[in-house]
Parts: sequence; C-alpha cells; structure tokens
Amino acid sequence: MFNLSYKTQRILILFGFLTIPVLLSLTFSYYPALSLLYYSFTDWSGLGWEMNWVGFDNYKEIFSRPEIFGVFKNNAYYFVGGLLQTAVALYFAIVLTSRLKGRNIFRSMLFIPYVLHSVAIVIMFRNVYHVEYGSLNLFLEAIGLGSWQQQWLGNPHLVNFSLAFISIWKYFGLTMVIFIGALQSIPADNYEAAKIDGASGWQTLRFITLPSIRSVLELMLILTLTGALEAFDIPYIMMLGANDTHTFVSKTVDMAFKFQQAGLASAMAVVLVLIVIAFIILQRKLLFREEK
Repeated sequence: MFNLSYKTQRILILFGFLTIPVLLSLTFSYYPALSLLYYSFTDWSGLGWEMNWVGFDNYKEIFSRPEIFGVFKNNAYYFVGGLLQTAVALYFAIVLTSRLKGRNIFRSMLFIPYVLHSVAIVIMFRNVYHVEYGSLNLFLEAIGLGSWQQQWLGNPHLVNFSLAFISIWKYFGLTMVIFIGALQSIPADNYEAAKIDGASGWQTLRFITLPSIRSVLELMLILTLTGALEAFDIPYIMMLGANDTHTFVSKTVDMAFKFQQAGLASAMAVVLVLIVIAFIILQRKLLFREEK
C-alpha cells in the first residue's frame, strides 16, 4: 500500500473525475468542430476521403448564391414568433404565480406540448391545417367564418406563419416554466411595499418584476435568437423544404446529404455559428449593457 498525502490523493481524484469528461468533450465536440472547419475549405462530397483544398471558395459561394443565404428570411418568421412567445409566456407566468385556483393543472397543460416529439406534433398539425378535413378550417366554417378558410400549408404567404405558430406552441411551455421559476425568486416583500405605496399593476411590472428577472429575459432572448437561426425539425419534417419553407439549417442538411456537397455544407455551418456569436454579442452590448 502506498501512503499518499492528502494533497496527492485530492489531485489524483480530481484528475480521475475530470479525465473522462475531457476526453468525451475532445472526442465528440472539439475534434468534430475542428474537422468541420477543415472540411469547409475543401470540396469534400461527404463520401470517402477524396477532397481538394479550395480555400474560401465555399464561403464566396454562400454569399453569392441568393438561394443559400436568402433562406434567412424564413428564419425571421421564427424569430418574430419567438418574441411573441416570450411576451405571452411572461404574461401567463405572472398569472400562474398568483393565487389562482388550479394553477398547477394549467401549468401542466401548457407544458405538455414541450415534451411531445416533433414528429408527433407534425402529424397532429397536419390534421389541423388540412384543407378539406383540417380542424382549423372546420372550426372557421362552424362559427360562420368560412370565408377565412385557407390552404395553410399550400399558400406561400401563410405557410411560414403556420410553421412558426407550431414552433411557438411547442416551446411556449418551457419559456413559461422558466419565467415562473424566476418570478418565484422575487421576494414577496417588494410587492407588498409597492402595494402599500399605491403602485399600479403596470408600475409593479415595470419597476419590480422586469428588473428582477432581467438576467432571465436576457437568457430567453438569446435562446429565441439562436432557436430561430437553428430552426429545423418542425419545418423540415412538415414540408421537406417545399413551398419555400427552407431554413438555413435545413438547407445545410440538404446540401450535405441530398446534393453531396459536404464541403459547402460545412462552410454554411461555420457561417451559422459566426452569425449566432455575432448576434449574441450585439444583443448583450446594445440591449443589456452592464450598469456601471
């Protein structure tokens, strides 16, 4: 038996516990990221190991082909929808943190869509949006608004709104639960003092609630932005890019696996990462500047 000092034992234990996570990170995060960066400078097809160095040609092609970079206009629908979702989720979070009877039931009902699989949600909303037997058009006809019936997935002017609504419906519950947790951390004494001073509901929201959850609001705006830029599963499963519904990620996936241009797809992935980082930095600098 070796008599090791406490300091040596502590170092060995820490090293042992850190070795596996570090190896996993290097294997499944950093090595693939560096490989992606390398592939972005090649013409790799994604099959075999034959590739040629093309420099910045892939990046030039991204910005010179409107059908590639132009799909970001579709991501804008998800960003606007995410902002709306954040505002409505905050309202429901405020309501459901009050002394409302059955509030836990309402919380569960609103959170359930988040735990559903995206494929199940797509199947469900196909039955909602169907032109002939869709529940949405049938409901409009039942209440006397038959003239409002639409081809929700066939109309190019409505399809991205329809898909963005599905995304809002799915992630609304998660946003609401995060806000509920933040609101419950605000001391009740602050609201009691504001009530004694005669503050209105709007003044309480503006001067107590919002400043108290400022860091959470910043987090939710970052998640909204990154989620909009990375929108993929719902529009891709629902439409497969048809009717001008491609997002940047779905376009990247098609470029890699459908058209076998893995080098160009890798460059698109790198561009997306840089755009996300740039927007996060701008958001923190412009919207949430640290107070001195």
